[in-house]
Amino acid sequence: MKPLIFDAGPLINFSMNGLLDVLTKLKERFNGEFLITKEVKREIIDTPLTIKKYELEGIRLEKLFNQGIIKHADITDKQVEELRVIRENLLQIANNTYKSNSRYIHILDKGEAAAFALSIILKKYKNIDSYLVIDERTARVLCENPENLRKLLEKKFNTKIKANLSNYKEFEQFKIIRSTELAYIAYKNNLIPIKDSRTLEAMLYALKYHGCSISEEEIKEMINMVR
Repeated sequence: MKPLIFDAGPLINFSMNGLLDVLTKLKERFNGEFLITKEVKREIIDTPLTIKKYELEGIRLEKLFNQGIIKHADITDKQVEELRVIRENLLQIANNTYKSNSRYIHILDKGEAAAFALSIILKKYKNIDSYLVIDERTARVLCENPENLRKLLEKKFNTKIKANLSNYKEFEQFKIIRSTELAYIAYKNNLIPIKDSRTLEAMLYALKYHGCSISEEEIKEMINMVR
């Protein structure tokens, strides 16, 4: 199994839906690394542990980190510094790709860019291909179909959006999956403890309504694939 590099959103989504044990079972079954960057750890563990409203989520995810289910990548200090340079470069490129009138549109945050950068570092120094686990639509479509993202932005802002087409190629190297795909894989491999014919659909919709960008058509397709 290729390493999975997690953005904060899918981990929070699994936690909020009581599905963190699914990640543990997936890791045990496929023996792949589930990696997070320092930026993501700060977002899902360090900061939540200081806020009463989010402390429980932080504790749950901290346990997963302490158990080694999710962990930092084994890279050198020099590679960490290079990762930061790549992260800042990707932020600069992504956030200067789409322009509305005289204003560039914010596309990527630091956590997402750090995950992308880690993927580049793993490929460069270890010749390891990885998947990024990201639920947020903007980052995913930027990689999969950047021209479609331009059209989506035009619809969202109801105005003409210009794109720096030369920036598109910077993100085509990344492969992205969502929390819903991981849940589907777990279900197909009998890793979901709830044995009920409604479980897959309920799980996919729960992940959708807690932040995973997936259409109802895609959910129906997944359900039909297991019938």
